[in-house]
Amino acid sequence: MDNLIIDAHIHFDLYKDRERETILHDRKKYHIEQLISVSNNLASAKDNLFFSRKHNGVHAAFGYHPEQPLPSEQELERLHSFMDKHQHEMIGVGEVGLPYYLRRNNPGLPQENYVELLESFIIKAKKFNKPIVLHAVYGDAPIVCGLLEKYTVEKAHFHWFKGDAKTTEQMIQNGYYISITPDVIYKEKIQQLVEMYPLSNMMVETDGPWPFEGPFKNTMTHPKMIHQSIAQIAKLKKVNIKDVYKQVYKNTKSFYTI
Repeated sequence: MDNLIIDAHIHFDLYKDRERETILHDRKKYHIEQLISVSNNLASAKDNLFFSRKHNGVHAAFGYHPEQPLPSEQELERLHSFMDKHQHEMIGVGEVGLPYYLRRNNPGLPQENYVELLESFIIKAKKFNKPIVLHAVYGDAPIVCGLLEKYTVEKAHFHWFKGDAKTTEQMIQNGYYISITPDVIYKEKIQQLVEMYPLSNMMVETDGPWPFEGPFKNTMTHPKMIHQSIAQIAKLKKVNIKDVYKQVYKNTKSFYTI
């Protein structure tokens, strides 16, 4: 089948039960082969592990989302212990990164503590030889690139990336991957990123249940939206849509070893 898709970044655990059932029911109809479900914290990681065990094709990444207060030492220790215990069931480390939006609303928030937290997860990814899934946008992205280089971590996935041309070029040179969200349909900056970034290092995602605007306004975020994203990528790259399906599918399978 030429149009199989993999949602490279979804918060499957954050959907309501009925919404999860809808997505699972629709997988065959919309050629949704696999989902990479990222975690926000330990409770989220436990839920995603449960879903990955219950549903073939649902894969769990474990991490601590940066756009929230820092975990206590005990919370972090429990999360790291969970990751150690279940490393062989973990598709990757994530979602981790730096709190751009949280700091924008709280300028006094000490960034160094979040950098230290992220560094602990980068060390885990390196130790386990697992991909790392990153929330790193705008001015935070160069800091994250520096940390990845420090620990020679090459399998880095910047989800829903937004940043300047210089950082984008650095990411391209380092062979990092990005994933494109459905707002590529209506956001010029995302379209420009698609034009700039090599298709060989591109995946597609929904970041569901995060909602979208444009043609997706007031509708549940669903992996089927990826088909529209791929059509737009093909248009922007001036590439046959079948070739885009094949390439992004191949990229995701290879990157996550699935």
